[in-house]
Amino acid sequence: MPDGTPMRTIRDVPGLIAAGLVRAGEAVALEQVAARYAIALTPAVAALIDPADPADPIAAQYVPHPDERITAPDEHPDPIADLALSPVKGIVHRYPDRVLLKPLLACPVYCRFCFRREQVGPDGGVLSEAELAAALAYIAARPAIREVILTGGDPLILSPRRLRGILAALEAIPHLESLRIHTRVPVAAPSLVTEALAAALATRKALWVAVHVNHARELAAAARAALARLVARGIPLLSQSVLLAGVNDSEAALEALCRALIAARVKPHYLHMLDFAPGTARFRVEAERARALHRSLRGRLPGHAIPTLILDIPGGHGKVPAGESHLARGPDGSWRARDPWGEDHAYPPGRPRAQDAPSDRRGGDENETGRGDTGMPAAPP
Repeated sequence: MPDGTPMRTIRDVPGLIAAGLVRAGEAVALEQVAARYAIALTPAVAALIDPADPADPIAAQYVPHPDERITAPDEHPDPIADLALSPVKGIVHRYPDRVLLKPLLACPVYCRFCFRREQVGPDGGVLSEAELAAALAYIAARPAIREVILTGGDPLILSPRRLRGILAALEAIPHLESLRIHTRVPVAAPSLVTEALAAALATRKALWVAVHVNHARELAAAARAALARLVARGIPLLSQSVLLAGVNDSEAALEALCRALIAARVKPHYLHMLDFAPGTARFRVEAERARALHRSLRGRLPGHAIPTLILDIPGGHGKVPAGESHLARGPDGSWRARDPWGEDHAYPPGRPRAQDAPSDRRGGDENETGRGDTGMPAAPP
């Protein structure tokens, strides 16, 4: 944004109008949205938005839209059945070996596509001491649970003291092997990632931080510095992204996002298909196009920079890879392997034929491409 970037988090429609992020003529419709879904744009997020661009991909994620008043027939207030799978307050137990622990339901920002948008808000939903104790007792009583994922809301808006206390309690449970934190904070409120917060994440058990980021521009200098503080503490970083129409649904946008993540030492982990939360239809990317976009990354990026396209099956049935398989049976029952450029090959290969030799798809002669006499294909590593 220009020099008028707000110094405080914008939490209402008048604040959005004053910042030039919405038109005054939209106020009535947006107040109706705000009555149902929380609004919050931190100064760090507002600074990334170009208010002169009606298609700005950062604004699309955070600025409310009149279409949020429309609930499509296939949308649901609890699209992946968190509430149905919550045996005690603050716990979601979907898989035998791991649980979600939600110590609070407040976030530094409120994404307009959030699948928990009916639950999160500025009132916080912070677990009381008794509720947190009950949640920890649930985990401690079940040795099959190997991992706890702190989510919410956003755990990194807790004070370092409060966060350290929760992690210490989890460390004391013998059968837990690893911990994970899901957060938007390094991108949305990077100033919260202080040395004190980073120090609070020091654990004897393996701890991973999964950062939610959807567009390369979100990884601005302040966000990269926040991530660097975590990296300096030896904390491995993963990404969680959502495939969103108007934000990152192009080959160029996805490639730029993945490259920016790798440059910040964040492993691209999941690229989520959009959940069917109320009022989010404008963000949907049709499944066939989603798969094609994901497939396009193979050959454009090295393997470690390609996230898994993930579908969280509506109704609480769990996450599954949604991308196309590169190994499938043909009509005659034999296996065929599809290369990054869409060509099928026998697997096992059988006796090679001259026409089966890999072609150089990078252009130029063999010596210029580095293949020389090695016979290696010009495929991604």
